[in-house]
Amino acid sequence: MDSRQPGDDDRFRDPRTHLYALTMSDIIVVCPRCGGTAVVRPQTDPTTALPWFCPRNLSCLACAYSATWQPEGSSSCWGGPFDPYFRRPLWLQASCCGGKTLWAFNREHLELIDGYVRARLRERGPERPYTSLLEKLPAWIKSAKHRDEITRTIQRLRATLPSEVGERRMPR
Repeated sequence: MDSRQPGDDDRFRDPRTHLYALTMSDIIVVCPRCGGTAVVRPQTDPTTALPWFCPRNLSCLACAYSATWQPEGSSSCWGGPFDPYFRRPLWLQASCCGGKTLWAFNREHLELIDGYVRARLRERGPERPYTSLLEKLPAWIKSAKHRDEITRTIQRLRATLPSEVGERRMPR
């Protein structure tokens, strides 16, 4: 998900994506049984007022491990290199910039960070009643002096993406 205009390689316009919206696509995690690639996938529930808190399934692509998360009686935990539902380590995470952890839920999240980091001109997107995830990025990711190292780290993470993981269109 790159918000660049054609022929505008140095400009990025923030699409105002919230971290919650990225969980409507598969979240790629480490399987608790075999350590392979697993996905946390939302069960679609059109009656849920807050779709990011709908039930979730965790399934491993290698060993067929599966588990279910239900919002009733459970809590979610946001803002680190783990999925907010099962609290499994994210598949897409790597040490970067002196021991910091660069992480992403999925391909969409990784591409959003990549587009932002590579841009020399970063513009805010249309006004929304919430803060976008890009506005909440730590200063070390926003710093131009880390651009090359972060871009290399994103390339390494991109190479580990499993082809079996489906992507869904994020709600806006």
